[in-house]
Amino acid sequence: MKNTNSRPARLSKTLSTFLTASALMLSATAMAANPVPPDEPREPGSGFERGPDPSVSFLEAATGPYSVDTERVSSFVSGFGGGTIHYPEDTTGTMAAIVVIPGYVSAESSIEWWGPKLASHGFVVMTIDTNSGFDQPPSRADQINAALDYLVDENTSSGSPVQGMIDTDRLGVVGWSMGGGGTLRVATEGRISAAIPLAPWDTSSLRFRNVEAPTLIIACESDIIAPVGSHASPFYNRIPDDVDKAFVEIDGGSHYCGNGGGFNNDVLSRFGVSWMKLHLDNDERYQQFLCGPDHEDDNDISEYRGNCPY
Repeated sequence: MKNTNSRPARLSKTLSTFLTASALMLSATAMAANPVPPDEPREPGSGFERGPDPSVSFLEAATGPYSVDTERVSSFVSGFGGGTIHYPEDTTGTMAAIVVIPGYVSAESSIEWWGPKLASHGFVVMTIDTNSGFDQPPSRADQINAALDYLVDENTSSGSPVQGMIDTDRLGVVGWSMGGGGTLRVATEGRISAAIPLAPWDTSSLRFRNVEAPTLIIACESDIIAPVGSHASPFYNRIPDDVDKAFVEIDGGSHYCGNGGGFNNDVLSRFGVSWMKLHLDNDERYQQFLCGPDHEDDNDISEYRGNCPY
């Protein structure tokens, strides 16, 4: 007797196989058009999330979730005075890169705290020396760019400890004093995605109307070298209102208040890490530490300004 059910069964099996193959082909096509490495710490629509969910105590801890290794950069390198690359050891995938530059007549050691601090939260960070302690903000801006170029080159350099680790489209800068002036100058060039000037010093605020990068200014209330009223405050006011910006003034702080390693580490950690996480990693988990709290309730902060939401 002829089996009348065999042909529909075969057709059903063939159709199922075809649909499965089609789905696999569509999936492969989508991955080729928008590749996401399996080890990349990312969630759909949330940027480049890395690390556990943050809290205040997490941000204020001495170090972040990743251990940090270092590599010295020779003072004979072209364009800047050498320095130190700080990078996370126990995480995978590409990450943003940050250059940190010191101020007038000051060495890399004056801002070294920022290197392991930011690197332990999942960034490649290079703290640098300048060609001369007397270099002015325009020269320091050039040296920041040279240092960024160096990191970009290291990303493809055989034997580099950070080879393949850097997302060269996500760059940031931290700079102190005249280095802060240089940082603001680089923030006008469209190259970087986040800037943190610390007690910035420069000759004029006028050029900072062209700042494009999200900028967090750390000001020091009792600064007599770069007084807030003639430096940090007008610099902040010049930054366009359609650019993400914030101004945090450390209560009673001297010109050194933003360098880290002192009494202000909690504030610097909370704001500095959160600013870079939000604007370099697009990690919205960190917005809560920038927008929402009444920052002036913190006894360490004498004034706060910002244009939240970011």
